[in-house]
Amino acid sequence: MTKPLQLRREVRDADSAALIELITTCFAAYPGCLLDVDGEEPWLRAPATAYARASGRMWVAALGDSGGPVIACVGLKPASPALVELKSLYVHPAARRQGLGAELVGVVEGQASRRGATTVHLWTDTRFTDAHRLYERLGYARLDETRALHDRSGTVEYHYRKTIAPAMTASQVL
Repeated sequence: MTKPLQLRREVRDADSAALIELITTCFAAYPGCLLDVDGEEPWLRAPATAYARASGRMWVAALGDSGGPVIACVGLKPASPALVELKSLYVHPAARRQGLGAELVGVVEGQASRRGATTVHLWTDTRFTDAHRLYERLGYARLDETRALHDRSGTVEYHYRKTIAPAMTASQVL
């Protein structure tokens, strides 16, 4: 995919079908990896509402204007004042290796810093080896912890963590 104009914006509930299509496309590369929206990921039916309820935020990258196809997404959910979770980083296979995933991780880290967080953590499917390389290149450390989701896909996830600097306030700068 050539690098056309891409719009980054907050997710809307109207993006539901586009997110489901994006994630289904990403999962297709991994045998046995299934997206069960109604049974396991009902938040996808109203993503903006779900993230707002959790005091989180989600962003999408779309081709062209705001009505263009969604080619990537990422979310942030607070776990505590000092800890946020990076959620649902998906980049369409045709849009990978162009810096978009790293840019979206940067959006989460920037928002986390502005919230005063000092740590970003995430869980990622053990099958998503390209994602592991991205996270490690961006300074995330894989912890000696896994979790099984007991879902239809038989998902086991690795745990990653990165320490970040909280944003400085005006009084700290002076």
